[in-house]
Amino acid sequence: MAKTNNVTELIITGLFQDPKVQKVCFVLFLPVYLATVLGNGLIVVTVNISKSLRSPMYIFLSSLSLVEICYSSTVVPKFITDLLVKIKTISLKGCLAQIFFFHFFGVVEVLLLVVMAYDRYVAICKPLHYMNIMSHQVCHMLVAGSWLGGLIHSTIQILITIPLPFCGPNVIDHYFCDLQPLFKLACTDTFMEGVIVMANSGLISIISLLILVSSYITILVNLRNHSAEGRRKALSTCASHITVVILFFGPASFLYLRPSSTFTEDKLVAVFYTVITPMLNPIIYTLRNAEVKNAIKKLWDKKSSEAE
Repeated sequence: MAKTNNVTELIITGLFQDPKVQKVCFVLFLPVYLATVLGNGLIVVTVNISKSLRSPMYIFLSSLSLVEICYSSTVVPKFITDLLVKIKTISLKGCLAQIFFFHFFGVVEVLLLVVMAYDRYVAICKPLHYMNIMSHQVCHMLVAGSWLGGLIHSTIQILITIPLPFCGPNVIDHYFCDLQPLFKLACTDTFMEGVIVMANSGLISIISLLILVSSYITILVNLRNHSAEGRRKALSTCASHITVVILFFGPASFLYLRPSSTFTEDKLVAVFYTVITPMLNPIIYTLRNAEVKNAIKKLWDKKSSEAE
């Protein structure tokens, strides 16, 4: 006899159970989310308005910042509002939608980081051919390809999940909907689904990481032929990107490249890459980039003079 769905609403356990701790988390995480939206939004606006930021690197940075806003917004607003309520609920359809967009924007970000690494490789290793290789048309195609890759990935994940029967219990041991916690609620064996999901996520992560590592190894080897000043500039440009890659891939690899568990630290690691990392990215890129800082200053001065 086929099992049917009789679960339409799910209860989320949240990050912590203590109401006082939850209120402290609300006070901490609300400014972080606002900083994420404002910081990344400022980069998107600055790159699109400023005539000095027209190189491929800034096209990719603007796209990354836009994805960061979307990625964080799939989880954080509900997570923050749930900190103020005793019973945290989400509909099954809402849960599936959150999973879809969370994986969609997550993979778009991974692919954009790979594209940015390729851009740095061409800029440093093939500087004379850079503008021919990284034309604006190619840049837009690479960005579009990243979005398409994210769409394909998340579609596969959600098509695996939708047919599963959920007939109880309905409590998700997490602070947002993700595949492994949801699989534990299915009224059937989800071993194969878990393997496919892990293979899908793992394959993208491993291939992307290999491309990233090989790109920067090639760059470092190539820098031996540059002057000391050239090496300093190149390393300064790459340092921001490498920092962001480590901040993103480190926590994500911890969660998705190993068997699922019920460890409490999984939730804390997830907080880092859903809440903290999206806020840090604009800080990392602007602090080490004089062109972005100057463009933001000019934009601010222009708005201030118009206000007067």
